[in-house]
Amino acid sequence: MNLLVVGISHRSAAVETLERLAVGPEAAADLSRALLRGGEVREAVVLSTCNRVEVYATAATFHGGLSAIVDELHRVWGLNESEAELDFASCGYVRHGADAAAHAFRVAAGLDSMVAGEPQILGQLRDAYETAREADQVGRHLHELFQQALRVGKRIHAETDVDAAAPSVVSAALELAERALVRAGFPGGVAQARAAVVGAGAMGSLATATLARSGVKSLAVANRDRDKAERLAAVWDAATAPYDDLASLAAQVDLLVCATSSPEPVLRAAHLAGRTAPLVVCDLALPKDVAEAVSRLDGVHVVDIAEIQRADGAGAAADTLAEVEALLAEEIAAYNESLRAAAVTPTVAALRSVAADIVETELARVARRGDFTDDQRAEVARTVHRVVQRLLHEPTVRVRELAGQPGAPDYARALRDLFALDAAAVAEPQTGDLADALKINPVAAESPDGTLGTAPQQPGAPSPRRP
Repeated sequence: MNLLVVGISHRSAAVETLERLAVGPEAAADLSRALLRGGEVREAVVLSTCNRVEVYATAATFHGGLSAIVDELHRVWGLNESEAELDFASCGYVRHGADAAAHAFRVAAGLDSMVAGEPQILGQLRDAYETAREADQVGRHLHELFQQALRVGKRIHAETDVDAAAPSVVSAALELAERALVRAGFPGGVAQARAAVVGAGAMGSLATATLARSGVKSLAVANRDRDKAERLAAVWDAATAPYDDLASLAAQVDLLVCATSSPEPVLRAAHLAGRTAPLVVCDLALPKDVAEAVSRLDGVHVVDIAEIQRADGAGAAADTLAEVEALLAEEIAAYNESLRAAAVTPTVAALRSVAADIVETELARVARRGDFTDDQRAEVARTVHRVVQRLLHEPTVRVRELAGQPGAPDYARALRDLFALDAAAVAEPQTGDLADALKINPVAAESPDGTLGTAPQQPGAPSPRRP
């Protein structure tokens, strides 16, 4: 099974391109469904944020899966012949196998974000995974990948100072707005400004919270769903404003933050007609919430995603990032080790299955003999099972341990050749848990009935080591 990440982000495309190729929730759901209907892709998760659109997928073949994903992205983007320069080849990237897993970990850690270390992406990644899981679009491979990526993201935020050192996109935008306000005659910066936020989603909520903590002179919230605006305003002791009268709202503030999910600009030059006082506008949306003409108005300064992207020092401190990189490298290495070890699992399961068939055949032969009592036959069965378990336990544990090492030989092929295992028997099952089929049992743990048992190993956990 091939793991792929196919997408575009602020690292591969200009902000204007990201804006043109943004994918909303409905389009993302349509993309996932279409990929699974096509047959080439077996599992799919679509991550769509203000600065990335990525498809995480598993496919039977690399080229078949890649072709299917790119074709569906072009369809969802609605590209026509006159926009050929926007095709995937001009602005996209592909990660495969271990590189795809490493990319997922970096995204979860916030190291692939526009503002290095920003924490919002972890929640966005979780939401994308949960949406796909609830739609039954996630199987064993992506389930394990996202569970591990989310765990790593949480660990990085818990064990490093990345949260304190790494501002979010909102914090970076407001830092730029602070400078613009000072230049516009507000020596106290944000704290001296009357502010308003348009939008009450994740980005709007964070902007509202950040502004409230900054001690702005006044704060108002406007949202298409007024109930949502009122709930957010109540939390931060802010006022609410009508969403359909942005001209009136803009006339009353010095700082306006726009963070909606609207496919079209919500703030236009007409909303600011006749205004003479300075105004700083933060546009945190993709597609843009603020029309281009607004930035050309006298006295208006627009801080948008492109300016944030160009800003110097918009990220975690270098020493903190170095610590995060080291932790991330450790986690990626452990995950890759688990993948290499897992690759030999179907072969080991097939070997144990062959051994079990041989045991059952011999026990059936013994059962046909009339000179054994039932108790004797049961004792023979227990003895034979114990012997087989003891013979197979150490080699199967060791082969998984050795297979997990970088640059290890193809132990799966060696086992198939040594024991003449049928290729069909080694094929990885599409359903069920391989741990049940494998049943690697330490010889020390013997149950009262003479059989051996142990709890299945957690994904990504290191293999047992010999003393």
